[in-house]
Amino acid sequence: MSAPNKSYDPVEVEALKPEEIERRRDEALAAIAEAADLDALREVKVAHTGDRSPLALANREIGALPPHAKADAGKRVGQARGAVSQALKARQEVLESERDERVLVEEAVDVTLPYDRVPRGARHPLTTLSERIEDVFVAMGYEVAEGPEVEAEWFNFDALNIWADHPARTMQDTFFVEGDKPAGTGPEESGVVLRTHTSPVQIRSLLDREPPVYVICPGRVYRSDELDATHTPVFNQVELLAVDEGLTMADLKGTLDHMVQSLFGEDITTRLRPNYFPFTEPSAEMDMVCYVCRGESVGNPDRPCRTCGSEGWIELGGCGMVNPRVLTACGVDPEKYSGFAFGFGIERMLMFRHNVEDMRDIVEGDVRFTLPFGMEI
Repeated sequence: MSAPNKSYDPVEVEALKPEEIERRRDEALAAIAEAADLDALREVKVAHTGDRSPLALANREIGALPPHAKADAGKRVGQARGAVSQALKARQEVLESERDERVLVEEAVDVTLPYDRVPRGARHPLTTLSERIEDVFVAMGYEVAEGPEVEAEWFNFDALNIWADHPARTMQDTFFVEGDKPAGTGPEESGVVLRTHTSPVQIRSLLDREPPVYVICPGRVYRSDELDATHTPVFNQVELLAVDEGLTMADLKGTLDHMVQSLFGEDITTRLRPNYFPFTEPSAEMDMVCYVCRGESVGNPDRPCRTCGSEGWIELGGCGMVNPRVLTACGVDPEKYSGFAFGFGIERMLMFRHNVEDMRDIVEGDVRFTLPFGMEI
């Protein structure tokens, strides 16, 4: 591009020749008319109206013309560019209209179809029951504690007074996790297990907190069981731990009574039967009076009870006072503090509360099982 001069003739500039401007305009109009969709039209717009388009480059040449030649050249280029812009706008309106009509047909929704063709879902009853149990104890001042499902043997066994020769530590009862170890050794020597109960969370709670400690520990646990009507290798437990000064079995009994009355009814009572657990001393099995027959089926053949087998009591779980060895392992002075603990399976409680006869129904995920339980908030 050269500086303005009076002897410059625009006709001699190729890009500003009338026939060249008309040719560029006609090419642009033809390309616009051939654009089949909005994407193609955008490409045409860049090619024929962009900064490097022929008409744009011709417009730049006008600045080098002498004053008497600028008006005529500018008029020709401006008219050509205006025609291209109008054609682009008109073609865009047509293509947008076609697109909208096509979308209305292709993406049409029949709002008259039934809204409930897909069945409503429901929260799993194990979830709602677990949360309900947590609410009972949170209202009593307990804290919900959680821990890892892949656990070290020390937390799962040793700290709970379950020694190396205990049957629970064999591969027939426990899932061991293979790790880095010498060749020829078994997975049971890896020192890592899938937790067999939520008691390791109690140990971690004692190590992380200063007494008094009041925690409830719900969670998933693993044992080497076959899946059948009453067993599953993966199930849910909830355990409770209370450690404070002066706690006794009477406190344990009162806590158990409050729990079953909150979940099954105000007239439900519990009883304790002597038992043995390594981590509690003394230990007991906890039974509650049958919430269906209230014990009236005992010795009454005219009124049998399928829920309790006409025994009048239902076994719910194990409990007892925390073994002093467990307190010592966690750095708690057993001379100053005492504690109680209990645990039970949430699946078993669900089966009791709702007369579920087969545990496989609980774990198979069939919506026909979960839907009748509905939604609890």
